[in-house]
Amino acid sequence: MDNLNYGVIGNGRSAALVSEKGSIDWCCLPDFDSSSVFARILDEQQGGYFGIETDEVCEVSQKYLNRTNILCTQFRSPKGAFEVIDFMPCYRTGVEDYFTPSEIYRYIRPLSGKPMLRVRYYPALNYARDTVAHQVEEPYIRSYSELHPSDCIYLYSSFPLQDILDDTELAVDAQHFLVLSYTQKLVTIDLNRVYLEYQRTKVYWLNWTNRSRKFELYTEEILRSLLILKLMTYQPTGAILAALTTSIPETIGEVRNWDYRFCWLRDASMSMDTLLRMGHAHAAQRFLGYIKHILKSKQDRFQIMYGIRGERDLHESDLPHLSGYAGSKPVRIGNAAYHQRQHDVFGYLLDVISKYYKYFPGTLDDIEEMWEIVQNIAGTVSEAWRNPDRGIWEIRERDRHFVSSKVMSWVAMDRATKIALLLRKKQTAVRWRQVADEIHDEVMLHGWNESLHTFTQTYDNTHVDASLLLMAEYGFISYEDVRYRSSVRKIKEDLFHNGLMYRYVNEDDFGRPTSSFTICTFWLIQALFRIGCKEEAREIFDQLLACGNHLGLFSEDIDFSTKRLLGNFPQAYSHLALINTAILFSEEQYASRFIKP
Repeated sequence: MDNLNYGVIGNGRSAALVSEKGSIDWCCLPDFDSSSVFARILDEQQGGYFGIETDEVCEVSQKYLNRTNILCTQFRSPKGAFEVIDFMPCYRTGVEDYFTPSEIYRYIRPLSGKPMLRVRYYPALNYARDTVAHQVEEPYIRSYSELHPSDCIYLYSSFPLQDILDDTELAVDAQHFLVLSYTQKLVTIDLNRVYLEYQRTKVYWLNWTNRSRKFELYTEEILRSLLILKLMTYQPTGAILAALTTSIPETIGEVRNWDYRFCWLRDASMSMDTLLRMGHAHAAQRFLGYIKHILKSKQDRFQIMYGIRGERDLHESDLPHLSGYAGSKPVRIGNAAYHQRQHDVFGYLLDVISKYYKYFPGTLDDIEEMWEIVQNIAGTVSEAWRNPDRGIWEIRERDRHFVSSKVMSWVAMDRATKIALLLRKKQTAVRWRQVADEIHDEVMLHGWNESLHTFTQTYDNTHVDASLLLMAEYGFISYEDVRYRSSVRKIKEDLFHNGLMYRYVNEDDFGRPTSSFTICTFWLIQALFRIGCKEEAREIFDQLLACGNHLGLFSEDIDFSTKRLLGNFPQAYSHLALINTAILFSEEQYASRFIKP
């Protein structure tokens, strides 16, 4: 595993990672956060996988079908060629109803000659903790846990079922299929059904991308990232995941390995803001519905993250039997960060809610319910902003006065004030504006280091932090302010290395970070563009795009030297930032056509 050269298929219920050689190496069923069925990405020997292989030396290529989340892998050898079209069914069945079953379709089509293949079907249920047995029960193979026989999956195929289990070489002399389902099917699974699901799913994705805003530059990169964000949205609730995997390390051999299959309010709010910009207001409305669901009581305590159904207890534990990605342990499920205080999340959330009020308010009931949430958040921030926290990077060591947390606390109170004014709650707006002003004054007093000419990571240290680049983006300070411009230059000087950005370079509870945090380089590009360094920004952006995998997908981190993708994959953070950055250049290109020299 030299790189995360995987495509991703999914349908808003679950997802699967398909390697560039056509092997499904990660999939959890029935949902994103369920235990894995295939986990070879975390243990090549025990993890389990679902591969398509040939005995011939093959040239294998992979691409997405145009503007969809349907993946096509082609195999070409002297004997012949065939393609495997992978997808998970996803389409509308009504105004608000969707068909998103926990199923993987592998539609196999001959292209030339007389190709042969072998199906490598090795499920490893329950994170490979259970021994799996198989039973052929026409028209499917039932694969089940010997310890818990009711925990099972079903494989349907046009190939002889026993030949699949025996790894027999099979002729691709016609169209064939493999359909893996978490549930036993009540409809006949045959080629006609597979073709129908394929066409329905293709039309759904094409219609969805067609409703997206289009741009003159980087159109395909923007749409691919947008499709990834959509794929990572949990259809039943509107929650959006931070990533689809767990325990892909930030650095090979180190212990910064986390489970990201949850909904961080910060990440999700930023993703929804991006979806709004791209014309998908319905997705933002559904996310706000998720927020209303998890904060249905005025007495509810805020968390930085929740389960995709709104779960609050995200207990973290290790899976010591798995060797880890490239031998990097531990493999973790759950995430103990849900206990942390991170005051910045409220700013990102209220920034999205303010746009809800401004651009697409719902019914009176919706407006009033959301107003209760706004009051709850504003009250929480008013009481908590003076206290230290763990910050945007979830430092586990101890609480500190992170400047970015204070800035986003200001954003929360600023947006709350604007919402109050929209709703004609003038006295409330005055009270909240006073809190916002207090936060602003304190940050200017304690967050600015005059001798270094930069804002610093915390009140009590002299290090810079990439998150400070967002100060102007959210309106805390002007892009023209000399303090912001000086900070951008200092942050680039200290954190920019080999074309990529550290998030910070000072030691934390696990030592000094050694990989680049992908979103931080996008933030630098945006900041440079805004302060007028547009050519430099464009150059760095094009270099960064080249770091994506063979399908243009990004993970959380990138190795400074090798440019290897690291960290959980694909990462919502990285793709939303790619979209927002590409839009800057495209909108400038569009505007330049109407500016006379």
